[in-house]
Amino acid sequence: MFEIPYRIDLNSIRRAFPAGLDAPPLLIDFANWLEGRPWGSVGCFGLDGYFSDQAFWDGSPCRNHFALFLRLPTGSLAGAWYPDGHKLADPPIVLLDGQWQNLGPSLEGFLTRLALLDLSEDSDFRPHLAGQDATGELAAWLRRRLDVADLESLTKIPSAMPDFRGFMEKWYRDRGSYWANHPTMKALAELLVAHRPTGGNPWDQTIFDVAIVGRQYRLRSRFQPVEEATEVEPVLRGLREDMWRQNPSLGLWYSMWFGMGANGRINPNFDYESRPTIDNAPADLAEAQADLARAPRPARWVPAWLATPES
Repeated sequence: MFEIPYRIDLNSIRRAFPAGLDAPPLLIDFANWLEGRPWGSVGCFGLDGYFSDQAFWDGSPCRNHFALFLRLPTGSLAGAWYPDGHKLADPPIVLLDGQWQNLGPSLEGFLTRLALLDLSEDSDFRPHLAGQDATGELAAWLRRRLDVADLESLTKIPSAMPDFRGFMEKWYRDRGSYWANHPTMKALAELLVAHRPTGGNPWDQTIFDVAIVGRQYRLRSRFQPVEEATEVEPVLRGLREDMWRQNPSLGLWYSMWFGMGANGRINPNFDYESRPTIDNAPADLAEAQADLARAPRPARWVPAWLATPES
C-alpha cells in the first residue's frame, strides 16, 4: 500500500518562533524522528510553521505570543503559547480551533500525551489506522530522549497554568472594541458609505481588498475598482504608517481586506506575508524592498519573495 509521509518544513517552523527565540531542540529532534514515517501513524497533522496572523483574526500583533508549528486537516493550528511575550522557557502547547484548547503544559507534555493516546479519542491527534500506530515507538523514543521513565508525570497541568481561553476571548473583545472605535475605520465608513450593503441580513457585508507597496496602490471590491479609491488612499496609507509605528517589528503590511456592514462597522485584517497583485501583475519588488528598508523586520519574518532578488 502506498504510504504518504508526514509533511515537515523545518525552515518554516524556525521562522514561526518569536524574534530572538530559536525553535527548541526537542521539536527539531521530534521532526527528525517523524521524518519519513507514514502520515497518521502518531496523529493526523503536518509540521509546518505559521504566524498568529494566519491563525486568527487580526492576529499580527500576537506574533511574539505564539510559535505555531502544527497544522491539522481541518486547518486548525497548534503550537507554543507565550502569554508574556517569550519569557517562558517551556511554554504550554495550545490548539487554536475556536475552542482555545490547552494540549499540554509544555512541549514535553504535549508529545507525551500524543504518545500515550491521552488526547480526545475522536481527535486528529490519534493514529489514523490501527495497523500503522507508532505511538508506542514515540513513547519509547521520548523515554530515551528525555531520560524519563514515568512519562505520565510530564502531562500534569500546573495549578498556576495561564488561562489560554481567557487570553483569546479577551483578545477578541479588546480588538473588536479597538477597531469599532478606531478613527480610521470611521473615516473609511464615511468615504465608502455608498457601498454599504442594503440587504436585511445583519451578516451582509461589502468586502474590500487593498494593496499598498511603496508608491503602488490598489483598492477594489468584488474584484472591481472602487470609484472612491483616490480619496481613500491617504486614509489607508496613514493607517499603515500608524500601525508600523505602534509595532515596528512587524514592518509595513502589503495588503489588507475589510468587510463593511450595513451599520458602517468595519473589521480589518492585515497580510504581512503575501505578495499582492496590482494592475494584474505581482507588486513591484523594488517598491516592496524600499518599504522593507524603511521599515525593517527581523530577518526571519521577511517572506521569501521579498528577501530574494528577482533574476
